[in-house]
Amino acid sequence: MWNLLHAWWQMMPKDKRTLADADAAIRQARADIDFLAVLPAQAAQAVLKTYFRAWKNCWEGRAGAPHFKGRFRSVMAVDIPQGRDLNIIRVHRRWGVVSIPKIGRVRFRWNRDLPVGKCADADNRVAGARLVKDALGWHIAFRVQLLEPVPESHTGPEVGIDFGVVVPLALSDGTTYGHGEWLTAREKAKLLRLEQQAAHRRTFRGVGERSSRRLQATFDQIAGLRAKAKRRAIDWQHRTTAEIARTYGTVVVEALDITNMVKSARGTVEDPGKSVAQKSGLNRSISGEAWGRTVELLSYKSAARVVFSSGSPPPIPPDAAPHAA
Repeated sequence: MWNLLHAWWQMMPKDKRTLADADAAIRQARADIDFLAVLPAQAAQAVLKTYFRAWKNCWEGRAGAPHFKGRFRSVMAVDIPQGRDLNIIRVHRRWGVVSIPKIGRVRFRWNRDLPVGKCADADNRVAGARLVKDALGWHIAFRVQLLEPVPESHTGPEVGIDFGVVVPLALSDGTTYGHGEWLTAREKAKLLRLEQQAAHRRTFRGVGERSSRRLQATFDQIAGLRAKAKRRAIDWQHRTTAEIARTYGTVVVEALDITNMVKSARGTVEDPGKSVAQKSGLNRSISGEAWGRTVELLSYKSAARVVFSSGSPPPIPPDAAPHAA
């Protein structure tokens, strides 16, 4: 649907690139193409809204222009915009079931409380969901509308944070936060073996030939291990930033230009760089720490604990909406 919509956008003149014309084109395509008719109409409308939001982000300078999506280069996702169609039921302490259009009842892992059943009302309810596929499988994220109470006054001390590679977070009061390796020794050995195996199998693939099923299976295993490491890193960042936001009233972080810090030291032919391999290793370490994501998490967690004297409600942080996967 995304690729067909993007092709239509490129073919139409600028005065015809409107939301109404795109909606009419999608309705006509669903009437003419059988496999598009199978897609629920609400999911098709969600693709249209996401596509126009992508162009808006491009026009406002927040992102690049939308482009065609590839099967192996893009995140596979399907939106379920209506919460009333989900019919969520908790059947066990750890498991629940949800109704997904065209699929039926599906079990999911219950890892957060959801406003369903007697807990749901006009102010606290499940507004929709999104199915997402990553290297570890299919997951469902619920969009939840919650009535958040005004937080209590936060009178914690002030602190400054310094980012590093050996010591990820060093606070001005002497407190440090560190972590171990994101993968165990066995997992790292398996990742190295799979990468060597993939490099060997790629030598048998000609230019322009598609990857074999065996090579693609190896790529999937590599992606699964890397996704597991990323999840562990994000979990550590969430826990650490939440603890800092609870402890301190004012948090100041150093201003880092991460983009320039991770630039290659290769140089040019006329002026070759020095210690290129060492700089590449440092760049990988800096990228692995994801300092920008830490600042982003810390920003909204700290802002959620600010008391507004004007009486306006506090901003709802992105992770305040419960979700299950």
